[in-house]
Amino acid sequence: RTMVIGYLELDLHFPHARSLKDKRKELNGLKDRIRRKHNVALAELDFQDVWQRTKIGVVTLNSHQTIVEQVLSRIRTDVFENVNGELLGSRIEYY
Repeated sequence: RTMVIGYLELDLHFPHARSLKDKRKELNGLKDRIRRKHNVALAELDFQDVWQRTKIGVVTLNSHQTIVEQVLSRIRTDVFENVNGELLGSRIEYY
């Protein structure tokens, strides 16, 4: 069997953040919720020193591509509907 790795990149804007501490609070809450709810790995990839912006990467894997697609799609929808900010963009890749 083949293992399918799915990668989701999320570009986020936190317009209410007035400091890195504000951004980290929002981002840590978001990352904890995604990890807990979807059982995936994720990390901040870019804009670590920018107050209102971040890019995070989310990774999941399974032997069935449809399951990987469903998980990443649910995460994107969850973030879009629940983030205390704006989802500026997203992209999904499979390996």
